[in-house]
Formats: sequence, structure tokens, C-alpha cells
Amino acid sequence: MHVGPAPGKPNAHERLKAAATAEALRLGLTAPRIVSASGHGQRLTDRLQAFLDQRRHGSMAWMAERTAARADPTVLWPEAGSILVVGLDYGPDEDALAVTRLPDVGAISVYARGRDYHDVLKGKLKQLAGRIGARGRDLGLDVQVKVFVDTAPVMEKPLAAGSGLGWQGKHTNLVSRAHGSWLFLGEIFLNVMLPADAAETDHCGSCRACLDACPTDAFPAPYQLDARRCISYLTIEHAGPIPRDLRPLIGNRIYGCDDCLAVCPWNKFAAVGAEAKLAARNDLRRPSLADLAMLDDGAFRARFSASPIKRIGRDRFVRNVLIAIGNSGDPSHLPRLVGLLGDASALVRGAGVWALSRLLPPADFAALAVAHLPAESDWDVRAEWSRPNA
Repeated sequence: MHVGPAPGKPNAHERLKAAATAEALRLGLTAPRIVSASGHGQRLTDRLQAFLDQRRHGSMAWMAERTAARADPTVLWPEAGSILVVGLDYGPDEDALAVTRLPDVGAISVYARGRDYHDVLKGKLKQLAGRIGARGRDLGLDVQVKVFVDTAPVMEKPLAAGSGLGWQGKHTNLVSRAHGSWLFLGEIFLNVMLPADAAETDHCGSCRACLDACPTDAFPAPYQLDARRCISYLTIEHAGPIPRDLRPLIGNRIYGCDDCLAVCPWNKFAAVGAEAKLAARNDLRRPSLADLAMLDDGAFRARFSASPIKRIGRDRFVRNVLIAIGNSGDPSHLPRLVGLLGDASALVRGAGVWALSRLLPPADFAALAVAHLPAESDWDVRAEWSRPNA
């Protein structure tokens, strides 16, 4: 049962909210916004089910699991009364898209150029939650909390919009009048009912900059995303070979994509991320494709040990790098590509074959196929040899 105002202390909940705000700001987070934990079920269920019915989630089977909890926070935690939503600015200190115009280097999404934000933000939320609990006890409230940072079935963006932190733009990401598009989101579920904030209204107007900027046309309509065409999905979530028709459109994006975020006009209010742990590493701002293509599993793990990139593994990452090399137009990569034709990973071999088909004259590619195709046992890789530039 949700805990209401404590007898004799009618302002306890307001005072707790004010204390939470002060603590969040001290930790470098945005001012918290509060949304009720209940009342979202049918609306979020309908939105999620429409997305799943159209299979726009691609291979992300986890999105179809625990749909009831994903759409209704009180199913995830029946004691939840309020949800405190905060953001953490991670705005870049340079033009986020400049790197996409440099074909000899890899473009890594801004959020992944520093330490894994899950660890950084969760640490801050745990500190905030502990202080909220302590302050609640001081005020006579039996406060219980649960912390979430993109690791549980929580529909963060709709909840953040309901809290008034921002609104979901036409690219489906959260946009804030005060912070722009560069925000990590985190939630603290509380068993007490804190004063709720008003939801934010949509301020996109007639702008469609984010829709027009998408390299792969991943938005079937405003406010709708087909993840199967999204470069972030393709380079991070998708485990197999990337569809051939989308590969040339990826350019040199080797982990994620920022195009729809970066072009949002509301970013004129965005702040450069102040959290030192999230600052871009110099070696991830413009990493050499030639160097990245040579990473074995041990070198990959060492280079990305504290990075969110580590979770996709070496083979998937090198697949992305080889797609970028195929798009580079640079024949100096040819010796490296030939060297990868014997790689233990079929995913890597297949991407390498495609890159070779893009950089080699047809006759030279055909000669390589004669030499390597007979020994190739993987059907996906054999298909790459058989369909050059298809």
C-alpha cells in the first residue's frame, strides 16, 4: 500500500521532494521530476504492442518479454507510489557529426566515447536514493526505494515525458527545453506519494530535422521508429550480418548513431557533459579503422574494458569496422581485409568479403573468390562471395 502524508506532518512529502531536488543537483543530475507510478498501463501497453505487432523491434526479443511490467511500473513493483526521474547531461564538446565525414576513422556514438554510463549514473542514483531514504526517515516517512538505469523493463522515455522532464520528439527520444537531446535517464521508484509534476507538452512543431537526417530512413512516420533500419540497432543490438542494402548507408558509424539527436534545434540549450567519468576518451574520438580491424578478442577486451562497447563483443564490433572500411573507398585496407579471410568468426569473414567486393576491381575479387570459396563452410559467408556488390 502506498504511504500517504504522515499524520501531523502535512508537508513531509513536499519537504522530501525539495530535499531530493537539492541532493540531485549536488550530484550533478537534473532537477528531479515526479510522476505517479500508476495510471500508465493501457496507454503504454497499446504503444508497446503496436510496435511489437509490426515487428519493428527486430531481434530484440527481450522487448516482447514482461510486457505487463514494461507498460505498468506497479506490476514491476506493486509498492511503487511515485517515480522520481532524473537526467544526466552528456552533451559533446564538439560537433558530434564531424567524425562521420572522415572516412578513414570510425564514428562512435557520443554516449559511448567515455566510461559506461550505466555504472556512472547508477552510482549517482544509489547515492541519491540513500539520501532520500535517510531524509524520509527524518521526516517520519517509511521510505523504500528501487533504482533503475536502463537495465529493467522500464519504459524510461514515456515516464520521463509524463514527469515533465521533456517530451518524446519525432525521433522518439526525449527532448528537453532546458537540456536538449543529450540526456541519460534514470529512475528511482518510491513507495511514497510525492507531489507529481505536470507532463511536458510537445514542442517539435513542424520541424522534421531529425527525420530528414536519418541515413537509413528508420522513421516510417513522425514519432515512430523501425529499429530494424536504425544504425544504433544494427551496429549494437543486431547479432548477425547487417542487411546488404543498409551497409552503404551506415558510412563509418561503427557503434551507434547520433544523427537524429545532433540535428535537433533544441540542442542550443544543451550543456556539455560535466561528469569527468563520461568525458570522451581521445582514442575514441576518431579511432583509426585500420587499427580497429586488427583487434583480436584480448586486445578488444583490454581497449574497451570500461566502455559500453565491450558488451557487443569483438566479432560484432569488427564486423562494424569492416562495413566502414568497405564504405571508405580506400584500397590501402586491402591487405588487412585479405588477412581476415581466415578469421575464426564467420561474422568477421563475411563482412571482410563484402568490404573486399567494394574496394577491389571485379576481376580481382573473382580471383579471390576462386581461391577462398571452396574452403568456406559458412553459408552466409559463401553468399557474400557469390553476390559481390549485390
